[in-house]
Amino acid sequence: MRSVVQRIRDCSVTVDGVRVSQIEKGILVYLGIGRQDTEQDARMMAEKIVHLRLFPDEEGKMNLSVLDVKGEVLVVSQFTLYGDTRKGRRPSYDEAAPPSQAEPLFRFFLQEVERYGITPKTGIFQAKMEVAYVNVGPITLLVDSKKAF
Repeated sequence: MRSVVQRIRDCSVTVDGVRVSQIEKGILVYLGIGRQDTEQDARMMAEKIVHLRLFPDEEGKMNLSVLDVKGEVLVVSQFTLYGDTRKGRRPSYDEAAPPSQAEPLFRFFLQEVERYGITPKTGIFQAKMEVAYVNVGPITLLVDSKKAF
């Protein structure tokens, strides 16, 4: 499982011209699910993400998590995180889980985040979405459940 995590404000997801989700302050998580991923990967990813210290403390150091600042979490399914661009010009998505496998793991990940007292907001799985936000910092991190990076 792979994710791109960004510290954001004023984040929204729009589908077919309709705003389906929004948060004011917190983190945006683009979540990619691979063919080899399991519930264990989703559990690890949720635990890691909600505890990442991305927010400044009173001294300006990034020592606080989204839990500490009582921030929100918006999660967007993003199969393209498994795009392989090493050959040619068209990315290969062979390592991305098919929707029938990815959607249950996506839902499980959301449940795991909720276990920490945060009700995650989401886009719509498999929809063409427009995501708008302000990346504060900018802060952007890559997280991989297999620790590939």
